Amino acid sequence: MANLSNKSDGKLRVAIAGLGAIGKKVAEALDQGIEGLTLTAVSAQNPEKHHNWLGGLKTKPAVLPIEKLSEVADNVIECAPAKLLRSIVGPFVESGKTAIVLSAGALLDNEDLIDVARKNGGQIVVPSGALIGLDAVTAAAVGDIHSVRMVTRKPVRGLAGAPFLVENNIDIESIKEPLKVFDGTAREAAKGFPANLNVAVALSLAGIGPDRTRLEIWADPALTRNTHRVEVESDAARFSMSIEGIPSENPKTGRITAQSVIALLRKQRAALRVGT
Repeated sequence: MANLSNKSDGKLRVAIAGLGAIGKKVAEALDQGIEGLTLTAVSAQNPEKHHNWLGGLKTKPAVLPIEKLSEVADNVIECAPAKLLRSIVGPFVESGKTAIVLSAGALLDNEDLIDVARKNGGQIVVPSGALIGLDAVTAAAVGDIHSVRMVTRKPVRGLAGAPFLVENNIDIESIKEPLKVFDGTAREAAKGFPANLNVAVALSLAGIGPDRTRLEIWADPALTRNTHRVEVESDAARFSMSIEGIPSENPKTGRITAQSVIALLRKQRAALRVGT
């Protein structure tokens, strides 16, 4: 990651935008200690709500508005509502800094931020999140990928309220059997299920793009875990991968998502890094 050194102590200064299930877990990990990193600031829509929790940290970070985070940090972890992505990521990449993005779907509506990062020496990083095998997809993309298809199955409460379901009057609350609610591209899924399918966009960005990556979404009343199966055909390999993620406090987000961010942060100053 470029241009991230803190001249005072050599540590990377990290800010977190959003204190939901993911943001809190990552903040706690940083507070407990990740080599070479320090948590300097957080931002939340309702800071008072998190007052007691923040007071329980060993070192309380500054609580700042989103627009102030880039002044006190070298990189930011975006784990806020998708509509805030631009206001969080923009100031960092404009300053040649790094933004770690969880709302990958919102990147498709703000693709110019990638050019901004390129021009200013910044970087946008999309973690693996709740998906498996992005290293393999990235490697396959060095050659020629013929097709990528993902089938997602989620508990009903993990999909309830998604814009696509509301707009198409699809009722999943009373279903007794698995119901396929979507079949289309990753780009279409990002618009219709903005809180659910960041994994599909991450997969598409690693591989053949959001318009060629195909996706099925199923609501399944028998499930308690979010499941994703990915099938890839390329000139180097044919492979399939599946994962069953345990939901976090937020039923739309898996526990492993926060852990993937923590793993990414641990790599930044690690003596040994494993994986592409």
